[in-house]
Amino acid sequence: MADVAKVAGVSHQTVSRVLNNHPNVRGETRDRVLRAIEQLGYRRNFAARALVTRRSRTLGVISFDTTLYGPASTVHGIEQAARVAGYFVTIVSLKSIDRSGMREAVDYLVGRGVAGLVVVAAPRSAVHGLTVPDGIPLVSVHGTCGKEEAVVGVDQVAGARLAVEHLLRLGHRTVWHITGPADWPETEGRLAGWRAALAEAGQAAPEPLPGDWSPRAGYQAGRRLAATPGVSAVFVANDQMALGVLRALAEEGVKVPEQISVVGFDDIPEAEFFSPPLTTVRQDFDAVGRRSIEVLLRQIEKGEPFGPGPLVVSPRLIIRASTSPAR
Repeated sequence: MADVAKVAGVSHQTVSRVLNNHPNVRGETRDRVLRAIEQLGYRRNFAARALVTRRSRTLGVISFDTTLYGPASTVHGIEQAARVAGYFVTIVSLKSIDRSGMREAVDYLVGRGVAGLVVVAAPRSAVHGLTVPDGIPLVSVHGTCGKEEAVVGVDQVAGARLAVEHLLRLGHRTVWHITGPADWPETEGRLAGWRAALAEAGQAAPEPLPGDWSPRAGYQAGRRLAATPGVSAVFVANDQMALGVLRALAEEGVKVPEQISVVGFDDIPEAEFFSPPLTTVRQDFDAVGRRSIEVLLRQIEKGEPFGPGPLVVSPRLIIRASTSPAR
């Protein structure tokens, strides 16, 4: 910065103001400083700046299985929002879901001086009792981390209710459900919304079929549904499993939606190209990313505590051709 200041004929404080986009710099002076920066090939040393200010411009993100659409899209939304705010993101994706892996991920990111942490789509058992060093702000997306941290996410219960109420309005007497894996907050929320919607309509809830988010799990559950008399509607906890359901029903000669209506969850980009195009519940992952970064930066930059209760993003029902009135 001293070299830049000398070439531009200004003080190093003026160079600092230009680098930080301070408004109290004349246009001519700003242009002179920028020309000097380009001439000298100056690059800011963020590591040195973090040592001086004790604040890095890097955020840590811990996510589970970013091969899944939900976690991957949430991480993408977080990364984009952080970049707009002038922060970089270091991501640790955990395939193995256990507490030791969580501890290692936290230690790795804290050891690299991140200014705050975001935990995405964490099963409860993996993060129960998780401890984060004092002074490290934490935001949890789609779940909780076993402490009074900030929580941002899509209203899973409301999303499930949208799916089930849609099917009930079409005249289906009840709705079957294929769940996500146990211990995931998303699974619990969608299961609760399914049950609540059926209970309010005075309809019996069939025994839910277990799944694990994969198309194979949906395929296996779909074959069971095809062999079960009286099934006319099914709410599937994510679109990948719904794809497996559609494949199984087609193989068993069951027509969708004429014989069984199918609703998914997530609205993955491929959902509108399924055969038939899938009715599903859309989650606004970009909004989740923006809100989680807003909450985290309020803690980092302003020291503002997070208010009571989660910050909720509303889902939307996207109606396509995989649902129709009950016969």
